[in-house]
Amino acid sequence: MMRFAAIGLDHRHIFHMVGGLLEAGATCAGFDPHTTDPRVLAGFRERFPDLREASRDALLDDASVDMIVCAAVPADRAALAVWAMRAGKDVMVDKPGVTTAAQLADVEAAVAETGRIFSVCFSERFIVPATIVAGKLIADGAIGRVVQTIGLGPHRLNRAIRPDWFFDKARFGGILTDIASHQIDQFLHFTGSTDAAIVASATGHFGGPDLPDFEDFGEVLLRSDRAGGYVRVDWFTADGLPTWGDGRLTILGTEGTIELRKYVDIAGRPGTDHVFVVDKAGMRHIDASGEPLLYFRNLVRDVADRTETAAPQRHVFTVCRLALRAQAQAVRLEPGKGRPAHSHSGVLA
Repeated sequence: MMRFAAIGLDHRHIFHMVGGLLEAGATCAGFDPHTTDPRVLAGFRERFPDLREASRDALLDDASVDMIVCAAVPADRAALAVWAMRAGKDVMVDKPGVTTAAQLADVEAAVAETGRIFSVCFSERFIVPATIVAGKLIADGAIGRVVQTIGLGPHRLNRAIRPDWFFDKARFGGILTDIASHQIDQFLHFTGSTDAAIVASATGHFGGPDLPDFEDFGEVLLRSDRAGGYVRVDWFTADGLPTWGDGRLTILGTEGTIELRKYVDIAGRPGTDHVFVVDKAGMRHIDASGEPLLYFRNLVRDVADRTETAAPQRHVFTVCRLALRAQAQAVRLEPGKGRPAHSHSGVLA
């Protein structure tokens, strides 16, 4: 039975990461209570009252621990992952797995050196049943060949509960490094692309004047040898929405379209995981909420079998690299000053 330990309880995503592994049959050997946000620690203890607390060093030194799970401050994740891999552990981190190109190089070197798994939990695909159903439809040829994806990742800011690091770009990596990694992951996955070019990217601040350097809007235009993709991410989800964001993915095929309304259907259908399909036979709605998730059970099996069924290692690194590239070359959008005519690559943004 796979044993894991949780280190870096700084983001609430640690809840579904640990919960997913437990549901998949893994055993938690303990967690390090160190955190920059006591509210996350309190929530963790409430959800998992039976898990034992231990120091980071003790958990890394425990030879019975197979995997380290980490949702530390984003800028700290890569170093912790390298430390864990060199201690003989596989690693699953929250997104973004890295916040700089140097960190990515360090992680890639550690994987090559140790042979350990470095997995990033891209939760907007891995823990969303609608994406599993969409993948099956595409594999069955329901919409023909996929030629484009449009991924929208709106989020509610919830400023009152955000720790200080959340507003420090050096610590969270920027909106494209962070949130847009989800949509880049989905673009590559659903189009069957192994790599892509960042045609154009942009970030901006359109909210209140008290956080002038905080990026609350971002967009990316991608293109691979198979398809194109557009990404929009933001922190403008209104309080009237009953969930944290109306995450959507539209997949265009040569014979139809699939649209995922992952977290809410604003037309009024209850629940989550709504899949809308338009093909030659007509239009239909699929309730995907009961579809079993695969990521955590596959990752547990990968640890035992040294396979890559949860997510190919190359794919994980490619997503990280493209998100970093989009962030690095993004033009800055300034409210009231119009839209920049060209991106850094000389392509119309």
